[in-house]
Amino acid sequence: MTEMLADIVHRHATQRGQNTAFFLYTPNGSVAISWLQYEQASSLLALQLSELALPPASVVGIMLADGPLSHIAFLACEKAGLIALGLSPRAGEHEFCHLMRHSQAKALITHELFGGASCQQRCDWLAPDNPQLTVLPENVFPMPGLQTANDLLSLDQLHPGRLRDADALFLLNSTSGTTGLPKCVMQNQSRWRYFHSLVIENSDIDADDIFMSLLPAPVGFGLWSSHFTPTLLGSPTVLQPKFSVEETLDAIETHKVTVLAAVSTQFIMLLNSPSFTQRDFSSLRILYTGGEAVPYNRAKAFEDTTGAKVLQFYGSNETGALSCTSISDSQSKRLNTAGKPIAAMQVRLLDKQDADVTAAGFGQPVCKGPALSLGYYRDNSANQSLHTQDGGFKTGDLASIDEDGYLTVCGREGDFIIRGGKNISGPAVEEACLQHPLIQQAAAIAMADDIFGERVCLFAAVENDQSLDLAELVRFLRDNGCSIENMPERLELLEQLPTSSGGKTAKAELKKILGRILESELQ
Repeated sequence: MTEMLADIVHRHATQRGQNTAFFLYTPNGSVAISWLQYEQASSLLALQLSELALPPASVVGIMLADGPLSHIAFLACEKAGLIALGLSPRAGEHEFCHLMRHSQAKALITHELFGGASCQQRCDWLAPDNPQLTVLPENVFPMPGLQTANDLLSLDQLHPGRLRDADALFLLNSTSGTTGLPKCVMQNQSRWRYFHSLVIENSDIDADDIFMSLLPAPVGFGLWSSHFTPTLLGSPTVLQPKFSVEETLDAIETHKVTVLAAVSTQFIMLLNSPSFTQRDFSSLRILYTGGEAVPYNRAKAFEDTTGAKVLQFYGSNETGALSCTSISDSQSKRLNTAGKPIAAMQVRLLDKQDADVTAAGFGQPVCKGPALSLGYYRDNSANQSLHTQDGGFKTGDLASIDEDGYLTVCGREGDFIIRGGKNISGPAVEEACLQHPLIQQAAAIAMADDIFGERVCLFAAVENDQSLDLAELVRFLRDNGCSIENMPERLELLEQLPTSSGGKTAKAELKKILGRILESELQ
């Protein structure tokens, strides 16, 4: 019989029940949840789900604030033989309804009032498509306070219909939704067990480490950094109900965090905190980051200040990891590349005609191996577009592999501004502009132009709402040797750049904002 995550949590509850599984860090302090409480709370919820008498492998939507309750709900679905649908806490009505309808979810676990909408409102949104939807507010699974594992029954006694196949579908999560409607990606436990083995191999992480994950639990990065790897090790994980820069820095100091997981935008926001250089980072060994381009200068500043090593996996929710950096890599390779391709993932680069790129040059990475997802749920056409003829998964990125075997991501196939026939990399523009001392966040997008086809527009958030104009930024870039093609031709300042459900910069939203700005200028 395959060992599932529920088996591991049950074992921790019986062998180290009083040890902490999660710390929920809030402005009022931390709340510790033990392995025993994790096991008991998930079993209580699993029993309530079983009482709904849903067909086996029915989908249950889970829309909860970041924190231990999401993990409890995921585990409860596994125990009850149901499929969890992880819904982002940031999902609006349109995205929520699309994912619930597309997945044909039969139940929903959420807060009584969440994101400005009540449970009843969410039911009304879905009617009449799903008039029989069962909603379980979060108060149906209060945290148990039992202090002993003596009364724990075996999982087979409690949940005889639980999931037992690590290769089978156990959870759905969504693509980031930056373009078009998000798709449901099918997850099995085997891929995240394999991902865990890569983490151990490349970072020397072990059971003595203390994790802090700033990612929403349903996204791929959040799944391995908070739901799987810490559980497989039996290590505690620090979580927050909502990402906060200062509370994150406080939590790192308070809990002596050794492994931090954050997308690039988040670690840059930490780095920009006025208190960053006064913080105690003596415990921190590793920052795992990614999700979007990792800017070299900012990553180096993080390493130089904290002493931690910045590592990353390159891949996607669909493909899993294609390459990774290691603590044994030089700083230059760790911060300038996405690491060496993972042998088991059979990575290769394809040109626009889907032919292998054999010489030095750019191509779309494709892969095939144990980190792959099961594809998109109930979406054959999307699956066909994702796969190559030999069953490989396409990434949609452009990358190169250097003579030392290290892969460098040059951007998304669609993340280029085509100005007068010249392809300009959006990430390259952002990297150059982020060197300006006032710029905290940057995103380059295409702006339509009658003469050149497209021009470069930069959206930026600046430090303490200070002023910055385009002429000053261009002077700075020119003085720093920036190529003229990587200089923005329009600058728009925002207090903070919008992000997608997965924490990445939402460039689709920025394009809408730019459209409204340009429209207002014509009036």
